[in-house]
Amino acid sequence: MAVNRVRKAVFPVGGLGTRFLPATKAMPKEMLPVVDRPLIQYAVDEAIEAGIEQMIFVTGRGKSAIEDHFDIAYELETTMTARGKSLDLLRQTRLTPGAVAYVRQQEPLGLGHAVWCARDIVGDEPFAVLLADDFMVGTPGCLKQMVDAYMQLGGNMICAQEVPDDQTHMYGVITPGVRDGALTEVKGLVEKPPRGTAPSNLSVIGRYILQPEVIRVLETQGKGAGGEIQLTDAMAQLIGDQPFHGLTFAGTRYDCGDKTGYVNANIAVALARADIGPSVRAFVVDLLR
Repeated sequence: MAVNRVRKAVFPVGGLGTRFLPATKAMPKEMLPVVDRPLIQYAVDEAIEAGIEQMIFVTGRGKSAIEDHFDIAYELETTMTARGKSLDLLRQTRLTPGAVAYVRQQEPLGLGHAVWCARDIVGDEPFAVLLADDFMVGTPGCLKQMVDAYMQLGGNMICAQEVPDDQTHMYGVITPGVRDGALTEVKGLVEKPPRGTAPSNLSVIGRYILQPEVIRVLETQGKGAGGEIQLTDAMAQLIGDQPFHGLTFAGTRYDCGDKTGYVNANIAVALARADIGPSVRAFVVDLLR
């Protein structure tokens, strides 16, 4: 079976970030740093590792900082060069000219609507979707694990994670079929099922590899849970027509759309760093004592 390679990735970054106000009043939530790199940088690096060639950012008003982050900063680079400082960290943030595109989501109408806004750039080929506030830590990265599985199976691939039963109402949830190690056949999907009605505790996490047919479904997709156009509802319509699998990520996920998850991510990444880990560990131990 010939499988088309995944070359493009969509990053829906048009959300308002209200859970992190007032920090996100003037700064996109995707620019919140985990230690010294913004969340969106981690997601882009994950995509590059997986072989993605074109990054598509679906932005909204007040998101220009994301564009600036991946651009050349002439004044900053000139000043640092004059002072004899290395530009290596800045160069890591540049995206290759022509390898990045920005499209505006004029209203925050949901994840499905954000993906639909990228339709003309995605075109008629498979694509990935990455949600930056799902911060994934693992080797290889989450999307690389998914791409490797996708190249064997084709169709649609979503990241799956088991969550406590009392949290299934907060996620898209998989109706599971045959399980084979980290892979689970997806028989159905339901977005944010009412408490006690979820078909499993296997939730959909913010990494997707989708066929272009989902865009055509989104063309006429009505509003679903929360009064938004849900990507989960559109994906559910492809089940049975195309292969559909969930991959349980071999690594750790931090929900950085939640304040506790965001703080946990900062602590975990800081402790793992050779340069600051020992001093942070000593501080935490002393604080807990």
